[in-house]
Amino acid sequence: MAKVTAKGAAASRQRGTTGATRRQGFWRRLRSPGRIRTILRWTMIVVLLVAFLPVPLLLIGRVVPTWFTPLMILRLAEGEGLSRSWTPMDEIPKPLPSMAIASEDQLFCSHRGFDWKALNQQLERVQAGRRSRGASTISQQTAKNLFLWDGRSWIRKGLEAWYTLQLELLWPKRRIMEVYLNIAEMGPGVYGVAAASRYWFEKDLSDISRAEMARIIAILPAPRTWKAQPATANMRARGRQIDSRAQRLGDLDACVR
Repeated sequence: MAKVTAKGAAASRQRGTTGATRRQGFWRRLRSPGRIRTILRWTMIVVLLVAFLPVPLLLIGRVVPTWFTPLMILRLAEGEGLSRSWTPMDEIPKPLPSMAIASEDQLFCSHRGFDWKALNQQLERVQAGRRSRGASTISQQTAKNLFLWDGRSWIRKGLEAWYTLQLELLWPKRRIMEVYLNIAEMGPGVYGVAAASRYWFEKDLSDISRAEMARIIAILPAPRTWKAQPATANMRARGRQIDSRAQRLGDLDACVR
């Protein structure tokens, strides 16, 4: 029995030595100049693709409708279904862009992608230990919806900022708003104002009232939690506030007319 045990121990040591030798050989090959150059080359290719792949996609998307986004695919995989319908800007009721601007981004027509004052306020809130609030512009939300996933990581926010710069450079404001209103999440598995109109009110987009339009816009901050119909008293009040604000803003939607 002692001999068998000794032999087993020797075999185990041999296997351990062989495994260690293999690992050392792997890391030695990995650190070789040729392998390092290959890794750096592929890393650079991946970085360039992530950074600049949106450019040709944005050039195409400037004239071609956006039918799918990463978020749509992720939600579909989670079992939420997929309801979306593309509606050209000329067929979107005129109050809707005004309401979106009034609710989500009142400087949309004047900024170049970012509301620096709002971002600075959020930074001050974070530094004071208070909970941050959303400060994303419609341009940022559109860039996120087009290319990225949902979340709050710094990597995603950095990519969002970079893609927003490209979006603002390559698209006019009217196109940004058109795509935003067609791909924004507006319910569980529901994307865009036309699909939202059918989902929440069982009506075509051209048939909904101003109050119903306002409630569709009102759920944008939390479209998987808030409901446009049946609406709570708070949601109805929020809708009235958005509609009133949109009418007061006047020319702030001039860039999308």
